[in-house]
Amino acid sequence: MSRAPRSWIQICGRLVVEIGGRRVESELPGRKGRVLFVCLVVHRTTDLTGGELAEQLWPGDQPPGVDATLRTLLSKVRRAVGADVLGRGGGYRLNLGDAHVDLEAARDAVHRAETAVAAGDWARAWGPSQVALFTARRGILAGEDAPWIERLRRELAELELRALECYAAAGLGLGGTELPGAERTARRLVEREPYRESGHRILMRALAEQGNVADALRAYDRLATLLRDELGVDPSPPTRALHRELLQHT
Repeated sequence: MSRAPRSWIQICGRLVVEIGGRRVESELPGRKGRVLFVCLVVHRTTDLTGGELAEQLWPGDQPPGVDATLRTLLSKVRRAVGADVLGRGGGYRLNLGDAHVDLEAARDAVHRAETAVAAGDWARAWGPSQVALFTARRGILAGEDAPWIERLRRELAELELRALECYAAAGLGLGGTELPGAERTARRLVEREPYRESGHRILMRALAEQGNVADALRAYDRLATLLRDELGVDPSPPTRALHRELLQHT
């Protein structure tokens, strides 16, 4: 049996930091201290210089005395998490060992879900797709603004889309009582990414599997109209093939 990680860190949504069995997020030094900590978590495999950290915290408009301010923040973060976790030196890196970090877990989960979907192992795709979905939709560092934070938000948005697709595909593959959930998830995917044809195909199949072939055909017509009017193209060959398959059941 594997040993549970000593540290558990949630940076998506509400910040939660448990190190060595002790909750420490309330000990971080205010708003900038929390941003600094998250920045160090995100870059935990890289040594960051003081100048690099300052640019991450105050991009393009650094305040007077920024070096002293940063040193004070680092000292307070070190006091909160422990000197063995954030040591001193020419570069700064969190030594978290085998910590569970929710963003890293979500990345791994969506990869496992996609692998399972590709193999048609719907039951194995179900759980990881939900892990990735629940994490990605929480967002990160609400109210904060910096290029690296925006990159994380774009990544989370893409993770959410990938997780939605896996979750819908898993529900479709499992069938039965999971079909309504697959339909609802596919509709969310279509709403979020109307030009992403894979979501439309899952929606069409979910409707057809529930006996609503006419609705599935109307879903195809809406997609075809959207692509023609907005992009001047036809649906892709896989989508047209599904349309022909559905027509045979009318």
